[in-house]
Amino acid sequence: MRLIGIPASAVQRAKAKADEMGLLNNSITSGHGNVAGFAGEEVARFVMGGTEKNTFDYDLILDDGSRVDVKTKRTKAKPQPHYDCSVAAYNTRQDCDLYAFVRVHNDLKIAWFLGVYPKDAYYRDARFLRRGEVDQANNFTVKADCYNLSIDKLYTFSA
Repeated sequence: MRLIGIPASAVQRAKAKADEMGLLNNSITSGHGNVAGFAGEEVARFVMGGTEKNTFDYDLILDDGSRVDVKTKRTKAKPQPHYDCSVAAYNTRQDCDLYAFVRVHNDLKIAWFLGVYPKDAYYRDARFLRRGEVDQANNFTVKADCYNLSIDKLYTFSA
């Protein structure tokens, strides 16, 4: 897990992208997480390098050709190793090679790059939870069908 300061310029780019995009279909947070999501992509690109693509299927293409989809959650506190990373069940068909997970603090000043996981292995190793189900790992009621994997299971990214 790597703590990253988010430059004001990255927050401005994230806000501009969120305004341009508008409300996504199937948004679990009704669009309230869009700025944080784009800020998470900025953080991932800073850590991983590559080229921004921002398609439905992936957000970055790394120098080796790997396609990365960035999954971001907002947070009020430093993430702990037992906290979960999630991929919504309606995203399982995204054509990417790797997931990168980021937590962005609600103030948009800092973020944690948590790690990566290969897409093909993620669904094998993650726990599936249905909307409305209480996740026994953290007592959270799931807002949408999803696959969860704890932060301590992620791989450290190295270029």
